[in-house]
Amino acid sequence: MSVKAFKLVPVVDREMLMGDKARINIECIECCGRNLYIGTNDGSIWHFLLEEKNSPAEIATFSVTKQLYKNLGFRKAVVELKAASALNRLLVLCDNTITLMNMMNLEPIPTGARIKGAVTFTLNENPVSGDPFCVEVCILSVKRRTIQLFLVYEDRVQIVKEVSTQEQPYAVAVDGHYLCLALTTQYIILNYSTGVSQDLFPYSVEERRPIVKRIGRQEFLLAGPGGLGMFATVDGISQRAPVHWSENVIGASLCFPYVVALDEEFITVHSMLDQQQKQTLPFKDGHILQDFEGKVIVATTKGVFILVPLPLEKQIQDLLASQRVEEALVLAKGARRNIPKEKFQAMYKRILQQAGFIQFAQLQFLEAKELFRSGQLDVRELISLYPFLLPTSSSFMRSHPPLHEYADLNQLTQGDQEKMVKCKQFLMSYLSEVRSTEVANGYKEDVDTALLKLYAESNHESLLDLLVSENSCLLTDSAAWLEKHKKFFALGLLYHSNSQDAAALQLWVKIVNGDIQDSTRTDLYDYIVDFLTSCSDHELVWKYAEWVLQRSEEVGVYIFTKRPLEEEPNNSFNPDDVISCLNKYPISLVKYLEFLVLERRIKKEKFHTHLAVLYLDEVLHLKSLGAERYEELTKTQAKLRNLLRKSDLYRVHFILDKISGTDLHMECAILYGKLEEHDKALHILVHELKDFATAEEYCAWNSESKDLPYRRKLFHMLLSAHLNSSTLDHELVMAAVDLLNNHAAEFDAVCVLQLIPDSWSVQLLSSFLTGAMRESIHAQRMAQIAVGLAKAENLAYKHEKVKLKESPTVLSDKKLCQVCQSPFGEPAFVRYPNGGMAHTHCAASRLVNSNTNHHLSSPNKRT
Repeated sequence: MSVKAFKLVPVVDREMLMGDKARINIECIECCGRNLYIGTNDGSIWHFLLEEKNSPAEIATFSVTKQLYKNLGFRKAVVELKAASALNRLLVLCDNTITLMNMMNLEPIPTGARIKGAVTFTLNENPVSGDPFCVEVCILSVKRRTIQLFLVYEDRVQIVKEVSTQEQPYAVAVDGHYLCLALTTQYIILNYSTGVSQDLFPYSVEERRPIVKRIGRQEFLLAGPGGLGMFATVDGISQRAPVHWSENVIGASLCFPYVVALDEEFITVHSMLDQQQKQTLPFKDGHILQDFEGKVIVATTKGVFILVPLPLEKQIQDLLASQRVEEALVLAKGARRNIPKEKFQAMYKRILQQAGFIQFAQLQFLEAKELFRSGQLDVRELISLYPFLLPTSSSFMRSHPPLHEYADLNQLTQGDQEKMVKCKQFLMSYLSEVRSTEVANGYKEDVDTALLKLYAESNHESLLDLLVSENSCLLTDSAAWLEKHKKFFALGLLYHSNSQDAAALQLWVKIVNGDIQDSTRTDLYDYIVDFLTSCSDHELVWKYAEWVLQRSEEVGVYIFTKRPLEEEPNNSFNPDDVISCLNKYPISLVKYLEFLVLERRIKKEKFHTHLAVLYLDEVLHLKSLGAERYEELTKTQAKLRNLLRKSDLYRVHFILDKISGTDLHMECAILYGKLEEHDKALHILVHELKDFATAEEYCAWNSESKDLPYRRKLFHMLLSAHLNSSTLDHELVMAAVDLLNNHAAEFDAVCVLQLIPDSWSVQLLSSFLTGAMRESIHAQRMAQIAVGLAKAENLAYKHEKVKLKESPTVLSDKKLCQVCQSPFGEPAFVRYPNGGMAHTHCAASRLVNSNTNHHLSSPNKRT
């Protein structure tokens, strides 16, 4: 799991620092900007100037120039150095005393201000004083269990607070009002302003050296038990998982996203993002590790080194090159805080795309798809891996530097056909998902053309769905590909989607005729008929009309009879032209005339007569064949009778002449009925056919929209036909009795009693007489009700008139006519119920004009 995150670069070697003085050792270091300060065990301070240089390998190197050397005059080690650049002061801890020195010349300040009794100290990097001209210093005092806080100015120091602890403190870090302390047996967080403390976890100073390091606002890094690097906030909680480092850690620092730790033999690098150890650098005799404004500096007793971080982008690329996708993505996400937003977004997208291709090459298609989507991959990068899928006209060029190392799919799969099939299936799935999204914006033609080629090559059922939907397939490339794979029906759909219907039909007709082979649709003939039915190019329809009719008269006629309803009447086919075309196809002709007469209800005599003649001819033809086609005869005869009965537009005499001399008695009766020769029609029904039920139906449908007298006339004629027979047989008598009893309301009882023979008994006609009496009484009572209502309405009008007479009407020369708005010149006038008055001649003319209405809508409009 190693990553080359840092390179160890030497900065100050033994010769520069001490020459041949073997007993001089480095005790502490401080770095502020380009200024590097080193404190030694002989009470000396060395000042060096660091100059950073970038090498061609993108690894920083440093040139070091010695500036000053200062011996403090003590024979004791310099324990701690801290620079306060805002004050131009260097705080030096030696012999338990913190001395303020000038950063540039290393001379003590003239006032001699200093802090005595300090074991160690640190600066508050999140100060609370708010004064920009001082720094806050926290010291562990030589006094037992005591911590002191000072304000250090340019030429003076001021104690602010003294805090006592329950145990002896050994290490401290400060953030605002919070102190993170390593006591004898535990770590604690102490708010020195309120005195409130929070225990963190136990730790024995006697067993190992404590580490307390401020790593960010209100967060600290601590050396915990069991070799754990623990993170803790000022609230006493940990928001990050711990890192597992050595049991003997000497120092630790943060260089995001890494935690760097130093022990006696190694420098270890752990990721804060996944807590894994990423790098190990051999480093013997190290005893100092600190970070200064992003620089991580380590030192032995004889030399100083800088851990130079490799660019995060290079680290990520190294991980991707090792196909460690998850680690690369974790590191890339963590790098967000160190890189400008726009640069990070561009970098992160590219990393996601590279990771996607790595997963793709490993056939991890779900993961690859998600990475491609998240990275907003130009889908043509993926298509370009597949030979010949991109259109020849495409101007696409692969990304540079490349996102992967593969020339094409053959190299990626190493010729493995099973893997190649899986890759093609993935691309089909991916393209079908993204073709209607923003991913395909700007190059939809490339996407749809590639998808069509994949579908055709793999004989995929979605090929037709793609072509019948809105698509951007390039005609030239796609047509050649479909023809190569013998997808001729699909090729026709492609022509149609490119408004080349003539080419599409020509291809489909060849398939139906067997000139070329394509079994995509077994019902291709029906499909062509449907296509022509909805085709708006009438010339094309006429071109193929003969072909479709020759193959099937019954289906072929649909190209004329099932046109879209939205087709404008003035754009529809001329019926005369269609009939002229269909004269050679009798079945189609009948169906087309049925469409005109029965569905479109065109009221033209020639169409109705033509259809009736065709029906009649077919009936006569079927009758001549005998019983073998009886069912067809019955069906056609029913159509003929229905047309003769319901249509009023055919030439009745013409049809009657054609029927005369045949045994089509029922049809004859219908025709006589159309001529109002009902006696002849009823004679046929009663005496020739003896179909009494049909005779009754005849009277009913012939009087459907007529008044009651006409209806009664027909039924009386039917009764007369039953009774006026030269030989009154029993069957006719019983039919007459049934007619009266079943339709009593259709007869005038008085007339019936005059017609029936005197020999008929009352019992025989009981049902008729009962119904007649009931009808008579009902009519009488309805008349009485109508009279009563009229009388009530008349009484209401009289009451209104009396009310109007109660109030006087005054006519003066100031009154104006309500109709013509002129004054009155004579005393004669008309008064309306609403009080308005009008000249008599104006009122008369208004009354004449209003006669177009039934009557006034309310009494107030009557005079």
